[in-house]
Amino acid sequence: MANKSKKQHILKIASDLFIKQGIRATGVDQVVSESQIAKMTLYNHFHSKDDLVLAYLTKQDEEWRKWFEDSVNDRGKTPSEKLLIIFDVLEEWFNEPAFNGCAFIKTASEFTDHSHPYYMAARQYKLFMRDYLAFLSEQSHASDPNALTNALYLLVEGAITSAMLKTDPEPALHAKETAKIILERYIK
Repeated sequence: MANKSKKQHILKIASDLFIKQGIRATGVDQVVSESQIAKMTLYNHFHSKDDLVLAYLTKQDEEWRKWFEDSVNDRGKTPSEKLLIIFDVLEEWFNEPAFNGCAFIKTASEFTDHSHPYYMAARQYKLFMRDYLAFLSEQSHASDPNALTNALYLLVEGAITSAMLKTDPEPALHAKETAKIILERYIK
C-alpha cells in the first residue's frame, strides 16, 4: 500500500470509528488494530491523535460540503428553489444506511470548551451552513435576509438533530413544510 493510500486508509478507519463511537471513546490503539498497521505507521502519518482528529474533521467538512452544495445546486435553479431543496438533500442524507448523525454536532457536544481546536473546527463547519443559507437568502431578494437565514438555520439544525436522535420519523419533510411557510413571509 502506497504511503498516500495508507494515510487515507488510516483516516477512513479512524473516521468511521469517530462518527460511530465518538472521539473520546476511540483510542489510537483501536485505530491501529482496525487499520491493521503498526502504531509507528499511524504516527508517521499523523503525529498525534489531535492531528488525526483534525484531519478527520477537515475531511468530513470538505466531503460533506462538496456533496451538499453540489446536490442542492444540481437540483435547484433559483436561490428560492435551493432554499427548499436543502431539505430534500438533508432527507437523502438522513436515509443513507450509513447515516450516524452530524460529526460536528457530536464533536461540539464532546468538546464544549469554545477554545478547543475540535470545537472550533465544528463551529467553523456550522458557520459554513449559516453562510450558505445567508447567501441564498440574499440572492432570493428576501425582505429580511437575516431573519430568513436565522429561521432556516434553526430548521436545518433541528432537522439534523431530530434525525440523529430519531425523535421525528420525517424531520426533513416537516422542516421543509415549515420552511415553505417562512419563505412565503420573506420572499414575495
